[in-house]
Amino acid sequence: MGRLHRVEIYLMTSFEVTALVRAKLEATRALVLDVDGVMTTGVITMDDHGNELKTFHVHDGYGIYALMQRGIRVAIISGRRSAAVERRARELNITDVYQGLKDKSIALAEFASLHGLNYLEIAHIGDDIPDLVLFEHVGLAVAVANAVPRLKECADLILTRSGGDGAIREFSDLLLSVQRA
Repeated sequence: MGRLHRVEIYLMTSFEVTALVRAKLEATRALVLDVDGVMTTGVITMDDHGNELKTFHVHDGYGIYALMQRGIRVAIISGRRSAAVERRARELNITDVYQGLKDKSIALAEFASLHGLNYLEIAHIGDDIPDLVLFEHVGLAVAVANAVPRLKECADLILTRSGGDGAIREFSDLLLSVQRA
């Protein structure tokens, strides 16, 4: 392992970041987000008419905004399709939204090609087995605190916050603090 660097995060958490993870953070130009379990808690609520309701954390929204202000591209890649995700993406000005995919790697390839990105410049935050295919391709694989054990085993970085509870903000604060240093 390389030398450790302590990085303080806005949400009052801290990480011991290896030199390798620090280098991956410095190289990151884009972030790909899963939805259920990352942007939300993973709970799916439906009303009596079958309308799906999702809850998004406002801190995560600001973290996404801050990344985009610094020129970091943000995309959403989800295995499920949801009108709530489309609406939230519009609110956050996220234009790269891929939903209802069995194979998320196809969307990753399209996103990278569209924006001239090398996979090593892309970070992905995931929580479950369908995210493993993206972990195999991206430069920085990030798991939320409540991710399944198999995903955590493959992650470069495990956040201290759970999906839907400020995990994206935690990552954005970390990324921006490393890139500002």
